[in-house]
Amino acid sequence: MKDIAWNIFLPVFALLIGSHVNLANADLADAITKVKPSISVVGYYKSTNSPRFTMRGTGFVVADQNLGANFVVTNAHVLYGAAEDSSGSELVVQVRDAKGSLQPRQAQVLEVDRLHDLALLRFSGDPVVGIRLKDSDAVREGQSLALMGFPIGGALGFSPVTHRAVVSSITPIVLPAPTGQQLTEKSIRSLRDGSFDIFQLDGTAYPGNSGGPLFDVDTGEVVGIINMVFIKGTKESAISQPTGITYAIPANFVKQLLQRHKAN
Repeated sequence: MKDIAWNIFLPVFALLIGSHVNLANADLADAITKVKPSISVVGYYKSTNSPRFTMRGTGFVVADQNLGANFVVTNAHVLYGAAEDSSGSELVVQVRDAKGSLQPRQAQVLEVDRLHDLALLRFSGDPVVGIRLKDSDAVREGQSLALMGFPIGGALGFSPVTHRAVVSSITPIVLPAPTGQQLTEKSIRSLRDGSFDIFQLDGTAYPGNSGGPLFDVDTGEVVGIINMVFIKGTKESAISQPTGITYAIPANFVKQLLQRHKAN
């Protein structure tokens, strides 16, 4: 009798599960449609180089009615550092026009927040569609999100790629060093300035994804920004043997950055 009852309800159960999966996929597809037009390529142009444009990472155009148009958020480490030769190079972001084609735009750095690995850029030209930020304090462990960017430095082409990700943990970015010998200038500065929580994800990101948005699959709003990947061994192993462990900076730190540059 129990077997008969199960056989009766099994098709209904399967239908309910299938409907839920289809709705989830539809939500992600809609979110991708919202986010994709705002994804940008961040890099440098130098006329004597070959190729002339060098991609450094991903960024996204942020929508904020009080800020104005044409602002891109990315990671601080995407920009050239003091030890790198940037002479003759021009900061450029490639953004999508109304037809969906990538256009290079000159950009300038408004602020670099090293502590949170964030950078705010402003670019020239016609306004571009931006993504809205969501309160990242509402993100919960176990929540399903998605990340978008240009993995492997654009080797797959400059078409944004999306990966699903679950929030595995919300954890402090600074962990105490086991011994004094492992304390570095960077770790000491981070401890002095104060630790903060970041999102640990089970989604796989690659070099090139840095600066890309982590977004809500229901609304397409940004809750974080990808900033690092846990790797084993050499940097190259991130491609050949990805760990599937990625970290993102909560979007509320991006909000603080934007707040300092509100339009008068």
